[in-house]
Amino acid sequence: MRYPKFLPVNGTIGFVAPSFGCATEPYYTAFLNAQKKFQKMGYGLDLGPNCYVAEGIGISNTPQACGKELTDYYCSVDNDILISCGGGEMMCETMNFVDFEKIKSAEPKWYMGYSDNTNFTFLLSTICDTAAVYGPCAGTFGMEPWHESLFDTMEVLTGKRTKLHSYPFWEKDDLKDEGNPYVPYNTTEPLNLVLYTGAENPDAVVTMEGRLVGGCVDCLVNLLGTQFDYVNQFNEKYKEDGIIWFLECCDLNVMGIRRAMWQMKNAGWFQHVKGFLIGRPCCIGEEMMGLDHYHAVTDILKDFEVPIIMDMDIGHRPPMMPLVCGSMAEVCVKGNDVTIDMKYI
Repeated sequence: MRYPKFLPVNGTIGFVAPSFGCATEPYYTAFLNAQKKFQKMGYGLDLGPNCYVAEGIGISNTPQACGKELTDYYCSVDNDILISCGGGEMMCETMNFVDFEKIKSAEPKWYMGYSDNTNFTFLLSTICDTAAVYGPCAGTFGMEPWHESLFDTMEVLTGKRTKLHSYPFWEKDDLKDEGNPYVPYNTTEPLNLVLYTGAENPDAVVTMEGRLVGGCVDCLVNLLGTQFDYVNQFNEKYKEDGIIWFLECCDLNVMGIRRAMWQMKNAGWFQHVKGFLIGRPCCIGEEMMGLDHYHAVTDILKDFEVPIIMDMDIGHRPPMMPLVCGSMAEVCVKGNDVTIDMKYI
């Protein structure tokens, strides 16, 4: 696994928009404020040509333009890391115009984003054997004040932190809108981890070790079986380490989640799995025909007889832990607290 150099003091942060750009409110104003905050911290900025564009379908520009921007800025010496402007809907189409061979031969660089950005964070690890950060997009850094998770994210990008921890509260209702572009996370709901371990003792300490890989399930199942699906090769390469899958969902309802878990399982993606870290889905609390989001996952994955930790701080229900996709990790769950100690080996 290739690990990029960390963001240096007074380094340059590059921004690209392979999915949505920051062309509309509240994302435009939030992104501007994020830039101001980064500059006050001493960082330079390097904005890609699509950052403020809204001419594409589900992405900022045409797939060709988005793919060129992503390749060029990843391989550029004018920035030290890349942060995606935002998520979106059709970043999968961008991948057809990303030069993965060029990226493989380039100096590795941290790329960070989540949701639709799974299309690149996941493929960087599985195709290019290069670590990436599944973490907040650019506009999130425009909030006032920053949530603790954003400080943790910057410490991951600068190499000051490798051990992450869960946060005591999460956001059920987002207050950010056109009139409130700077509003911070509305963390009103207490963390309540749900563990499936097969053990009778609910107070038992649960640990697992393996290589982290995953992202947004909506995007992952879309990649499955395509020319971009290198998961079985990745599993074979790292079978001695074992794999810890981190998974979270956006638009999928509970039936969609269950179908996705079935599909990934039957495609052989979960070979050599050591455990599952499951983020809170957007449909948390919903039921369909007696099925909730817990059984949508555990009924399919329980056959692997590994720990399944649900309602974690991953993805669309913030805050989110900035996970390094491709890294080795030691995960420890004790009571209602989880720590993830990432190792870059």
